[in-house]
Amino acid sequence: MTNNIQPVWLEQPLPKGLGAQLALQWQQKKFLSIAGAYDPIGGLIARKAGFEALYLSGGALTASLGLPDLGLITMEELVVRARSIVRATRLPLVVDGDTGFGEALNVMRLIRELEDVGVAAVQLEDQVLPKKCGHLNGKHLVTPQEMAEKIAAASRARSDLRIIARTDAAGSEGLEAAISRAKLYVEAGADAIFPEALASKEEFEAFANALDVPLLANMTEFGRTPQTSAHQFEEMGYAMAIWPVSSLRIAAKAMEEFYTELKQSGTAAQSVSKMQTRSELYDVINYFGYEALDGSIQRTIVPDAID
Repeated sequence: MTNNIQPVWLEQPLPKGLGAQLALQWQQKKFLSIAGAYDPIGGLIARKAGFEALYLSGGALTASLGLPDLGLITMEELVVRARSIVRATRLPLVVDGDTGFGEALNVMRLIRELEDVGVAAVQLEDQVLPKKCGHLNGKHLVTPQEMAEKIAAASRARSDLRIIARTDAAGSEGLEAAISRAKLYVEAGADAIFPEALASKEEFEAFANALDVPLLANMTEFGRTPQTSAHQFEEMGYAMAIWPVSSLRIAAKAMEEFYTELKQSGTAAQSVSKMQTRSELYDVINYFGYEALDGSIQRTIVPDAID
């Protein structure tokens, strides 16, 4: 299938108003399955598959840099990756802002930086640095009031960007405490709530029954949450769900198997059938659309595959 979306980022500024576009989907009660994409080509492939929104996971981005998810990435690294995904895909992007890279002023700076590159929403969480994956033990949280102050600062700084407040309290303080924190975060200016690491259908439903704002479910593998489908999350009252690290796990496993085979056999011949072809890659990245912008470039002819 030909990619008909032109390389508009070379001809037009970054898209604006994607936060309002995301909020409209919430208002229309349109459930959003949000694909995790840690780089632009992943975002383009997700868009081609039909996804209408993307999620940039801090854990996936950190892992792609060869680092553990312990709050080690910088704001600049996050913003640069977010910009590259937004300009390539033109889709609403939800960005994992971790703990906001500091206190109120740092959070406000993060909001401004992400808005400037066209991000639709940011997720902020109530952990203390060094933060950990929400499905691991040993997490420490700021007080509810401290987190509410960060949310209020973020709300003051934004114009289009939507704020999703994540609470990690369910696993350490209990479900009722997590719900209480979520309500406080909504009062402080959060547009949506992300209850992290819920372990059962009953916990998901309790959150949905207690709050009248869009809720985000996290379907990460190898954690506390059992495998749950988009349809099941929608039935439980959720507005959206993310698969934050799934594509990285798939890609990393495929690379591991390929490198092992290549080192042992000395040839990639057995793996060619598993590869995206040159033509398929050029379609995803709109190679010929870019080439057509410069009339001095002779049109590329993709060579026939050699068996």
